Amino acid sequence: MGKLNVNLCGIELDNPVIPASGTFGFGYEYAELYDINELGTFSFKGTTKEPRFGNPTPRIAECTAGMINAVGLQNPGVEQVISRELPKLKKCFHKPVMANVSGFSVDDYAYTCQKLDKEEQVGWLEVNVSCPNVHGGGMSFGTQPEAAAEVTRAVKAVTTKPVIVKLSPNVTDIVSIAKACEEAGADGISLINTMLGMRIDLRTRKPIIANKMGGFSGPAIFPVAVRMVYQVANAVSIPVVGMGGVSSAEDVVEMMLAGAAAVEIGAANLVNPYICRDIIRDLPRVMEKYRIESLSEIIGGAK
Repeated sequence: MGKLNVNLCGIELDNPVIPASGTFGFGYEYAELYDINELGTFSFKGTTKEPRFGNPTPRIAECTAGMINAVGLQNPGVEQVISRELPKLKKCFHKPVMANVSGFSVDDYAYTCQKLDKEEQVGWLEVNVSCPNVHGGGMSFGTQPEAAAEVTRAVKAVTTKPVIVKLSPNVTDIVSIAKACEEAGADGISLINTMLGMRIDLRTRKPIIANKMGGFSGPAIFPVAVRMVYQVANAVSIPVVGMGGVSSAEDVVEMMLAGAAAVEIGAANLVNPYICRDIIRDLPRVMEKYRIESLSEIIGGAK
């Protein structure tokens, strides 16, 4: 059988498949369905300094080949994540986990990352400067190279673990932002987060989502994600984590050929809670079909 293992910022993964933040909770809910230790790792629910109730409902709208969400970073806050969520996770997941962090100021990001950096279970800090569903935070830091770099520097100054900056596709030049994060000390880049989308109810003639707009995800955005991963992977020398519409083992291989060292799977988890497990189990078949002996050897193989 081919070799599925990859290395992400110095930490070895059994395979490159990572459920994306916001689609896998804190893991233990999925652990009731299957052994989540089959995963490479997963990125847990976006965590902020203070608890957040999130956006008003309705928060979800269906659309062709995808969905729009505006959950708004609902989470119990970093103190509760550390005291309540991580101990529950530790009982069912025995690998390093990726901590996803959002903030509304540079100090917020630094505070939350410093707290989570001290947790033994946390292997990486995925710093989300790309959430399109929150007013005054998240994506406002990810649309300008200077702002993204400022967050990166602040987080790196108070942490010891690998920092992976998660970027937004809702920009004109994603490469310049990725390079700014690299120069500021980022250990990796993850992309893409959701695109900005909207649906309107024909009967009420009003936006379906209370927030009016939200994050568009699902298979429809996969070609955009592959393009951006390819652009960024060819512009930086740090690892790239690819995501955006991934829903099959073939998609994982394509994303890795574009330059991804590991691949996150988001919206597909909400359609099929077993999707990440099924993709991992299907990877050997796809590798044999395309004569791939080792996944780590195909990273960035598309020229």
